[in-house]
Amino acid sequence: MTTSAMASEIGESADVVSRIVRSRGGMAEIAQGLRIGSAPLCVLCGRGSSGHAGVFLRYLIETRLGLPVSASAPSVTTAFRTPLVLRDALFIVISQSGCSPDLVAATKSARAAGARTVAIVNTTSSPVATAAEFVIPIEAGAEHSIAATKTVIGSMAAGGELIAELAEDHALRSALDRLPERLEQALALDWSEVSEDLAKASAVFVAARGLGLGWAREIALKLSEILRLPAIGVSAAELQHGPRAALSSRTPVIMMRIMDETAATVDALANELRAQEIGLHLCGGPHGSLPWLQKDDPATDPLTMLVPAYRLIEQTARQWGYDPDRPPRLSKITETF
Repeated sequence: MTTSAMASEIGESADVVSRIVRSRGGMAEIAQGLRIGSAPLCVLCGRGSSGHAGVFLRYLIETRLGLPVSASAPSVTTAFRTPLVLRDALFIVISQSGCSPDLVAATKSARAAGARTVAIVNTTSSPVATAAEFVIPIEAGAEHSIAATKTVIGSMAAGGELIAELAEDHALRSALDRLPERLEQALALDWSEVSEDLAKASAVFVAARGLGLGWAREIALKLSEILRLPAIGVSAAELQHGPRAALSSRTPVIMMRIMDETAATVDALANELRAQEIGLHLCGGPHGSLPWLQKDDPATDPLTMLVPAYRLIEQTARQWGYDPDRPPRLSKITETF
């Protein structure tokens, strides 16, 4: 096996984001229709990789809009059958397939309660899209690998476009304009030095802070899903507490550092881990060990950093004799309720 659908789809991420940016004109109408000035909070709904895109959007929404964000628990609707008080709230559901019954039910319930509902989906004819009032297409085309890649980056970029419009954030718009080129450049970054540590690992910790936390959780999921390694994505702040006791020579840490208000604390943690001889692979900053581009906007750098991390996992899987497109016991569409 010399290539994979996953590798091809990672390579399509720049084109996906280019299409999203070119479709910016329709975002103004959605933003105007949402009328979020009176919204008491935002609720984000999504599972797996879509949930990780939601973690990224949480930090954008709270830092750009000052709106408190809560993660939806669809089982409150489906299992406990408890309607929530969501009048005037902003409800954003993220789903590549748009087919999972629990996401459909949660979106319908939120809309019936008076929330302003937005679906970020790859399939605009899906039940989730139909349940929402407003639909933002990812426009990534078919994704054949079970592991989502280009749709994750597309979800984050599409959500970023919405937040940029709602906040009238010109810097974020400019960063999104630059993102396709940076995603293309990131395909040349080689993180294969991590593979040796992964081969010896009993578990892997992936860490970042703020806007990078969604990246950390997403890469931890892919390590478990494709390389079958126990992995956890944590805040670099949390790694200074209880989880730190589990670190050893057999638990490498992959950490991301972006140039914002969280940079100093990530740098300090990196220094401490190295002093304790924990295997650390750091992307970003003056002391980073992994190849990286010149820094850009901290709101879009986490999206760009997904590319070399995805490529590392895909290439390592093939080296180990695993099929990155077909992890065992998994299917592309998971329908939970």
